[in-house]
Amino acid sequence: MIERQIDITTSDGVMPTFEFHPEEGGPYPVVLYLMDAPSIRPALRDMASRLATAGYYVLLPFLYYRQSEYREFGTSDEEMHLRRELMQGVTREGIIPDAEALLAHAASNPMAEKDGRIGAVGFCMSGPLVMALAQTMPEKVAAIASIHGAWVVTDKDDSPHTQIDRITAEVYFGWADNDPTATAEEREIMDAAMSEAGINYRIEFMEGALHGYAPPGGERYNRAASETHWERVHDLLRRNLA
Repeated sequence: MIERQIDITTSDGVMPTFEFHPEEGGPYPVVLYLMDAPSIRPALRDMASRLATAGYYVLLPFLYYRQSEYREFGTSDEEMHLRRELMQGVTREGIIPDAEALLAHAASNPMAEKDGRIGAVGFCMSGPLVMALAQTMPEKVAAIASIHGAWVVTDKDDSPHTQIDRITAEVYFGWADNDPTATAEEREIMDAAMSEAGINYRIEFMEGALHGYAPPGGERYNRAASETHWERVHDLLRRNLA
């Protein structure tokens, strides 16, 4: 497995990114793997690598690059506060030029497919981001997964659930239990919006699994729910990118 850290230039600066792909074979379908609020850390890199071993070219970008140099975050109150501030600079509008820069880089690597459609997987705050990709780049994005995604339904005019009809990708939601950032009522709203728009989608409620259940090592890690998300993501990408 090839894993390397690279710098990708965007319209807003330099975005540190981790690149993963098998050593041999290829070219492989491209998957954008978007971080959760705790940022890139060994657990998330291991998850991106695990996905790449199944035959994908995976890019994991540091989405806080507009406000911060690359770093791993701890769990102190000070660092938690800093993360909350940095999250404000990660927007649905900003992910579009970021994705364009990532895909331009992928096009320069012979291990990545040049003309195929892509997948995107987002955790926590990146749930709305993968939806933005599917809504803004429908001709390019074939499949998205939002894993314990936060704020995918809001009371704002540009809430992700109000632009569902732009999506042509297959969509998967791994919905956490008792999640204040994605409530049961919001799940019902998203379900109705997806159904009305005729989207190919699945919303799976992970009973007993709290927000943050997927990455190993965290206090909210739920192995059963995490392994379920792996099975669903593999099936989703295999159907749409293979």
